[in-house]
Amino acid sequence: MCTVTYLPLGNNNFILTSNRDETPLRNTIHPQEYLENGVLLKYPKDELAGGTWVGLSDKKRLVCLLNGGFEIHKRKSSYKMSRGIIVKNILSADDSVSYINNFDFTEIEPFTLVLVDWKQQLETYELVWDGITKHFTKLKQEPKIWSSSTLYTQQMKQLRKEWFADFLKENIGYQQDKIVQFHENDTLGTPDFSIKMKRPFVETVSITSIIKIASKVKMNYLDFVNNSKTKQKILIKE
Repeated sequence: MCTVTYLPLGNNNFILTSNRDETPLRNTIHPQEYLENGVLLKYPKDELAGGTWVGLSDKKRLVCLLNGGFEIHKRKSSYKMSRGIIVKNILSADDSVSYINNFDFTEIEPFTLVLVDWKQQLETYELVWDGITKHFTKLKQEPKIWSSSTLYTQQMKQLRKEWFADFLKENIGYQQDKIVQFHENDTLGTPDFSIKMKRPFVETVSITSIIKIASKVKMNYLDFVNNSKTKQKILIKE
């Protein structure tokens, strides 16, 4: 939930890849399908909170979450709702854009969220909730990288943008295995802010990569804690 890249492929296709930087002691359930409020969802589940940081729905939608808004914030003792539950709510909403526009995020911890919708045509949005103001923007169909403000300084974010720019120069035709390799790279910079990072109590525990090609949407999941993979499972065919 702390490093995310988006690669549009043309023809309403894309790859979105997310690194989860978390304590390895926090258990995660590998991606499974769940029927919630009559909507088929697929996501890896945070066992403690019951939510997720990235998921798909049969409404032809993807939602991915990063902790923190534009800058690092001071955490409160409690909040009214887990951010991972918000991900599921947006995945299952009849109209995700209306849900975001109308929902009151007051007393929810700051976050950044990426929404990809292809019900009619491919549309990508960024939502940043800074704890006070909702910043909701429709994005251009162009490559982009996000790094969580709770873990990475502005200088670290800038370096990561430069590494991503180097990746784009070296990879004219975007392929899922290549962007996953980028997300697995632990040699850039120093271990504490490399793309696959490691600190005393926080590290990259998993990578989730989702690719949409024509009518097929596939989710690949790499679990570094248990050294296992969940590969190429199709959620839906359009």
